[in-house]
Amino acid sequence: MAENTESFGGGIKRELKTRHISMIALGGCIGTGLFVASGSAISQAGPMGALVAYIAIGIMVFFLMTSLGEMATYMPLTGSFATYANKFVDPAFGFAMGWNYWFNWAVTLAVDAATVGVVMNYWLPNMPQWIWSAVALAIIFVINILSVKSFGETEFWMSIIKVITVLVFLAVGLLTIFGIMGNHIDVINNLTANHHHGGFVGGLPAILAVFVVAGYSFQGTELVGITAGESATPEESVPKAIKQVFWRILLFYILSIFVIAALINYKNPDLLRSDAAHVAVSPFALVFKQAGFAAAASVMNAVILTSVLSSANSGMYASTRMLYVMSREGFAPKAFGKTNRRGIPVAALLGTTVVGLLTFVTSIIGPNAYNYLVAASGLTGFIAWIGIAVSHYRFRRAFLAQGKDLNSLKYKAKWFPFGPLMALVICILVIIGQNPQSFVALDWQQILITYMSVPLFIILYVYYKIRHRTKVIPLQEVDLNKSTKSESYKG
Repeated sequence: MAENTESFGGGIKRELKTRHISMIALGGCIGTGLFVASGSAISQAGPMGALVAYIAIGIMVFFLMTSLGEMATYMPLTGSFATYANKFVDPAFGFAMGWNYWFNWAVTLAVDAATVGVVMNYWLPNMPQWIWSAVALAIIFVINILSVKSFGETEFWMSIIKVITVLVFLAVGLLTIFGIMGNHIDVINNLTANHHHGGFVGGLPAILAVFVVAGYSFQGTELVGITAGESATPEESVPKAIKQVFWRILLFYILSIFVIAALINYKNPDLLRSDAAHVAVSPFALVFKQAGFAAAASVMNAVILTSVLSSANSGMYASTRMLYVMSREGFAPKAFGKTNRRGIPVAALLGTTVVGLLTFVTSIIGPNAYNYLVAASGLTGFIAWIGIAVSHYRFRRAFLAQGKDLNSLKYKAKWFPFGPLMALVICILVIIGQNPQSFVALDWQQILITYMSVPLFIILYVYYKIRHRTKVIPLQEVDLNKSTKSESYKG
């Protein structure tokens, strides 16, 4: 785009091109959840159970993204679903959604930084992990303070690395399944869980438990809504990115889970060690090894490092923009709403970095405090998805209640109201199903660690509602004007 880029939101610039938006949406789908955690899903619910769980969550995410796509195309705002919650539901709902999402990504930034240290430990075990974590934070900060275009370009190329990895993995996996590469593998035995359970292990409770793993894997797809506010052509780029979500989910998740399930027996003990500390036994690395690639572990470690850095980069961007918009909407101190001449909300970026840094420091000096902070952000992604579903349901009803023509929408969500209602129900089930055993045993410490983000959200909502005496906005009074405070501010 030309240097005289249109100024948006009093300084934020529309510099993200369609290829950036598409790759950011794609990159949000592919991360450590797929490369690492998918193995534990198969070991927990069996091959067919894992496939069912990922298909169900994948369908929900598809409908959720079409809901977000309809709103983001009609009203492309940097605040995305937090602003939509404010405009279409209740200001208190928008306030709680914004702070919830900012906190989630600020803490995730610290988690990703800590993970970088763990991943680098694979190659350099004698070097302190915190050094690599600090270097990662510094790199991410520099990328984000340069320009929104530097963020977009970085995500574009890191996403390409992830996409190529998955495509090569699928090709190698399918060739191995058909006996063209590697040793002979009893695929039918693996897919049917050793001819027992029909491939389903642990029944419905296990599938519901894997819903959680699958849900975490898909989190980040909603970033396309936040990037819409800085897209050069939102009416073109957002629908294009959303329309490709279905095929991405089918290709990159469902087919990948199928290949892993077909080639690795669900009882393989390495599948149980699916976390950042055991990247050498990533299910992707295991499949590559079976095909005869000796350097599989080292290559996958490099790809996982790319994924973690990509997640941290996206987290820094998303949380910074959310804090910036909340300031413009009056939900956060005014200082966070100012941008420099390059369109970067520097104060919001610094504020987010400080919180991420403090959270990271607690992992070194106070592991218990760190664990509680991570737990507090644990369910916030699902809460954000609930916010998208509720906001879209209200948006569409208000659109019709005010006599507007649905044909005037540049992009329409599929199967309304089934999509947002399905997403709402599944997200609630996933939240409840996080750790039901803790309630049975009345283990209050586990209840607090698991569900802390829910009361935090409720406290934010109730605080704002009582202080400002807000109410759910009547459908006839819902503001469908495409402008907002964060757009009109000049400073």
